[in-house]
Amino acid sequence: MPDTTAPEGEAEDGVSTVFACAAVALLMAVTALAIRLGGATLARQQAETAADLGALAGASRIVQGSAAACALAREVVTVNRASMASCVTDGLDLMVEVHVPVQIWNANASAHARAGPAAAATR
Repeated sequence: MPDTTAPEGEAEDGVSTVFACAAVALLMAVTALAIRLGGATLARQQAETAADLGALAGASRIVQGSAAACALAREVVTVNRASMASCVTDGLDLMVEVHVPVQIWNANASAHARAGPAAAATR
């Protein structure tokens, strides 16, 4: 019967290849997660920007009525590649909520902003 035991040192041949493959797989998983989280962060920042700009633009027309203010806010939000979820006036303040789709996940990033004259903020 032949001896199936490997000579000393040869039993571990190929182990480094297995560890290298495992390390590459782990690195790829971490990279994929980082890309997904980065995409979500960018979508959130885009939503915040769209909400801020939409609220500021709409607040500039608040004296013309809530319809004119919300129409301008919606236009600015759309130009910033977001969709307006709500637009509400509170006296001379305009509150806007927007959504931006997260490309990698099937989800939305949302943000809201409030804009109006400084005197209204001190009430």
